[in-house]
Amino acid sequence: MSTTRRAAVLGSPIAHSLSPALHRAAYAALGLHDWSYDRFEVDEAALPAFVEALDPSWAGLSLTMPLKRAVIPLLHEITATAAAVEAVNTVVLTADGRRVGDNTDIPGMVAALRERGVDKVESAAILGAGATASSALGALSEICTGPVTAYVRSRERADEMRGWGERLGVDVRTEDWAEAATALRAPLVVATTPAGTTDTLSGAVPDAPGTLFDVLYEPWPTALAARWSAAGGSVVGGLDLLVHQAVLQVEQMTGRSPGPLAAMRAAGERALAARERP
Repeated sequence: MSTTRRAAVLGSPIAHSLSPALHRAAYAALGLHDWSYDRFEVDEAALPAFVEALDPSWAGLSLTMPLKRAVIPLLHEITATAAAVEAVNTVVLTADGRRVGDNTDIPGMVAALRERGVDKVESAAILGAGATASSALGALSEICTGPVTAYVRSRERADEMRGWGERLGVDVRTEDWAEAATALRAPLVVATTPAGTTDTLSGAVPDAPGTLFDVLYEPWPTALAARWSAAGGSVVGGLDLLVHQAVLQVEQMTGRSPGPLAAMRAAGERALAARERP
């Protein structure tokens, strides 16, 4: 008799998450009909009790904000990738009951860029300085051979980004957000800010832009991404990141490789299209 295996995404807010659509599509493509994937509204206060209550039917967890750092003390082990940015978005429950944390955002970013032909850049710019920006630095540590300039709103954020750069071996320079339009001249621009934040920059897109990696997927395209594409630049979107990091999660949780990238991307596109319908 088959044993149902469980996985889920946790966070707060969580109702918007596309992860269930992606992971369920992966299970269907892999023939894992006894696997389920759900979403749970869990904040930092509720996280310890949720994790401690997991039984052997659980294979893993996906974590979104604000849990990526809060989960670390609850784990038996974290990978070097997760430790480098102090952020865990993936927890795998092993057969012997151990909870192992990883960060698939970083390799997911690298994979999304490489899918668009971006293997190496001489310099890059990051818009923003939050948790996603630290993962972006982790990805850039693998593909950027020169300096990374972060455009931030405060001295504290600037200090944080330079600190991450030191930990990751990246030459991070910081500029005030008021100068963010100059970021768009970099060969690779990674926008990590909330929806609407970069809209005012769309008029500053250069005539021959490089590559924009905008981590948002809803609403899509952003004003900046639309203008970038119109100017002939290459755009990597938030759905690309979401799918690539989710493929790695599926591989880790199920032990099946390679993960069904095409099926998961199609499921994400369908889910977003359904939201846009009146």
